[in-house]
Amino acid sequence: MKIAVAGTGYVGLVTGTCLAGVGHTVVCVDKNEAKIEMLHRGESPIYEPGLETEVKAAQKAGKLSFTIDYKKAYLDADVIIVGVATPENADGSASLQALYTVCGEIADSIEKPTLVVIKSTVPIGTNDKLANHFKRILGEERQGLVEIASNPEFLSQGTALRDTLHAERIVIGTESAVATETLTAMYAPFGQPILTMNRRSAEMVKYASNDFLALKISFVNDIANLCEVVGADIEEVTRGMGTDSRIGKQFLSPGIGYGGSCFPKDTKALHWLSEEEGYTLRTVQAAIAVNEKQRFKLIQAARKDIPQFTGKKIAVLGATFKPGTDDLREAPSIPNLQLLLNQGADVHVYDPVGLPNLENVFGDSLTYGDSIANVLENADACFIFTEWQEIKEMDLALFQTMAEPLVYDGRNCFSLQAARDAGLSYYSIGRAKIGGTVLA
Repeated sequence: MKIAVAGTGYVGLVTGTCLAGVGHTVVCVDKNEAKIEMLHRGESPIYEPGLETEVKAAQKAGKLSFTIDYKKAYLDADVIIVGVATPENADGSASLQALYTVCGEIADSIEKPTLVVIKSTVPIGTNDKLANHFKRILGEERQGLVEIASNPEFLSQGTALRDTLHAERIVIGTESAVATETLTAMYAPFGQPILTMNRRSAEMVKYASNDFLALKISFVNDIANLCEVVGADIEEVTRGMGTDSRIGKQFLSPGIGYGGSCFPKDTKALHWLSEEEGYTLRTVQAAIAVNEKQRFKLIQAARKDIPQFTGKKIAVLGATFKPGTDDLREAPSIPNLQLLLNQGADVHVYDPVGLPNLENVFGDSLTYGDSIANVLENADACFIFTEWQEIKEMDLALFQTMAEPLVYDGRNCFSLQAARDAGLSYYSIGRAKIGGTVLA
């Protein structure tokens, strides 16, 4: 098929590249000329393991191209996939401005019947509204040129290629047999289970899936907080829970909350939508509240040992919202770094890939280290916000180069016994605290 993809962010670029990889002819459209120039050179504008190699391979095979000329891209496409951002509005609702802009551009460009596939995460009912929008803007002479289908994505940053090429299911929401047949044929080369349903159900699957995972994270964090109070060990608790096949082991890791481009936005958007419809999703509301409070657990623990941060050298290991990505969106590190700076700390940060983006946020307010050892030397305390493998496998003896080996671990990177053996004063989530030193 000839496929056009609107947007070259995580969703658009990964989807377009994978579709080209199985033999479709794909052109990706973006208004950012700098990004398109990078892609022409075979360079990925986003950090995603393996993506740049796949982009180059698809380009070399003549199956993948990039352009800013949307009219040319959309003109003869059989399918147009829309993967533009739907960021959070100030009130928590999803912004659909970019989506409607692309739909207007599609209407201006097409001359033959085209299936427009909405892969962006959108509130339930949006696909129906877009279908009516096309009816209005196409006019009587061009009625019937566009059909809308919902095809939500379920990829995770850091594993996006694997999640697309080896998905557990593909969800498509359509209102006609023709649209179902077209999308089924498009995805047939992937050999994955395809679930067909109506558009509103497909939209809800995306929100319900993401919000359930966010609920699971907030639940285990709530239990971890209680474990600290009653003397239980959250890792023993989750080991017992995870062996139950009804619960499963995934998303049971305690920490300082979820971040990224999906969970925070999608929980708030579904909560907002339910409130607009006169129904309160109390479980989702609770997940949001727990997550907001959880992100400051390390600072709260540190204040018991460090009455004031002014003039203290604070080491920070990990800044991105999770390993395997350079994305800082809704990363718990960001408000914590700002809080430390506001309280007069001298903050030194190390992250394997996230420092350039972090510097775009904080400028020269932070000191950016080139290694774990560099930021730890003579530090008064250390905060761990991201569980990069490099951090989990580090030599704990490096903490002894600190002025005081005070370590506040928001991702439980080390075993308690290893922390004891290394002579650390060590606080982690949902486990017993080891040692304790009060600084002046």
